[in-house]
Amino acid sequence: MTAQPPDPSPDETPGLEPGGSVRPGDTPPESGQTSGLSHREPEPPRVLPAATIALSALAVLLVVGIFVVMIVQIW
Repeated sequence: MTAQPPDPSPDETPGLEPGGSVRPGDTPPESGQTSGLSHREPEPPRVLPAATIALSALAVLLVVGIFVVMIVQIW
């Protein structure tokens, strides 16, 4: 099945007058709507990025500490 185009063809839409307008009292053909208000998108939490950075820094410090201890033991 082929998808219908978002705007119907004026030649095949009943109730349209020449030029594409509708008669008074008729409902215009359905078409895509992209304007209008929408709900605000929620802000992402700020705790997760801060916790991720803190845990990553802790992991890096732990790995660096392990290498420092290994180097000191070799001497």
